[in-house]
Amino acid sequence: MSATQDLDYVSRVVEVLRIAADALTTSTERLEPKQLERAIHLLANCRGKVVVAGVGKSGLVARKIASTLTSTGTAAVYLHPADALHGDLGIVTPMDVVVALSNSGETDELVAMLPHLKHRNVPIIAIVGGIKSTLARNADAVLDASVKQEACPLNLAPTTSTLVALAIGDALAATLIQVKGITSEDFALNHPAGRMGKRLTLKVSDLMHGGPDNPTVSPDASWMMIASTISKGGLGAVNVIDDTGRLTGIITDGDLRRSLEKVKAVNLEKLTANQIMTKDPVVVSRDLLAYDALQLMENRPSQIAVLPVVDEDRTCLGLIRIHDIVRSGL
Repeated sequence: MSATQDLDYVSRVVEVLRIAADALTTSTERLEPKQLERAIHLLANCRGKVVVAGVGKSGLVARKIASTLTSTGTAAVYLHPADALHGDLGIVTPMDVVVALSNSGETDELVAMLPHLKHRNVPIIAIVGGIKSTLARNADAVLDASVKQEACPLNLAPTTSTLVALAIGDALAATLIQVKGITSEDFALNHPAGRMGKRLTLKVSDLMHGGPDNPTVSPDASWMMIASTISKGGLGAVNVIDDTGRLTGIITDGDLRRSLEKVKAVNLEKLTANQIMTKDPVVVSRDLLAYDALQLMENRPSQIAVLPVVDEDRTCLGLIRIHDIVRSGL
C-alpha cells in the first residue's frame, strides 16, 4: 500500500466526518420550533412511558434513545413494530407517547402500526427523513431528520441519517432533564453501579466496620492490649472509648510503633492508650457520603488511612478505612 493510497484513505475518513458534521449542523436549521415545542410538551407531560419504535438501523437508534431517556429520568421502552403487530402492542397504553423513527417515513411495519396507535389515542412523535411521508402525516409532532446525503460512498447505507436521528433523540432527552428538573442525585439513583452513582449514593454506613467488627479499647488499656486488639480487628487501628461509649481518641498501628520506639523498656508497663492515642481525631458520621469521607482523608498535608465513625453524641459506631472506599470503586 503506497503513501498516496494511505493519504486517500485518510482523506476519505476526514470527508465522512465532515459530511456527518455538516448534516448535524444543517439539522438545527431544519427543525421547526413549533414542532420541537410540541414534542417536548408531549414527552414532559407523559403520564405513562415513552415507547420508541423503529426497524433496522432506525430500530438500533430507537433502542439507544429509549435507553438514554430511561437513564435520565424519563421511563422509556423499545418496541419493534413487527412484534407489535403480533401481540406486543399490548405494552402501549393511552397514557403513553410513541416516538417513531424512520428515514423514509414509509417503513411497512411502522406504517401498519399507525391505525392501531390512533385507535388507542396515543400521541405520536415522528423523527423522520420524509416530512411528507405517511408517518409524518399521522404524527402529532414531526421532527425533520432529513439529510442531503449519506456518508456512505454509495449514498445508500444509513450513516448520516441515523446520526442525525440519534442526535435529535439525545437532544430531546437532554432537554427533558432540564424541563423535569432532574438533578445529579436523581441521575445517580439510576446508575448505582457507575462511579458517578456511587459517589452520590454510597454512604459511610455502607462501608464502615461497626458493631462486633468495631475494635475498641479503654483509655487505660495497656500497650499489649492495644496491640492485641489491633491484630484481632485487622483494620490497622482501634477506637479509644470511655465508659459511656463515647470516642476519646484513635490509635493506629503506626501510632503504637512510634510510641514504643520512644519509651524506654523499663517504662513499657506504664504505657497506656491515653498516652498513645490521637485525641479529638477527625471523625465522620455514618450518613456522610463515602466519597466525601475519601476527600477528607486525602485532601490534607498528611493523608489519613482510617477514620472513626460517630453519631451526633460522639458515640463511637465504628471505623472506615481509605482502603475500603477505594476498593468500592470510587
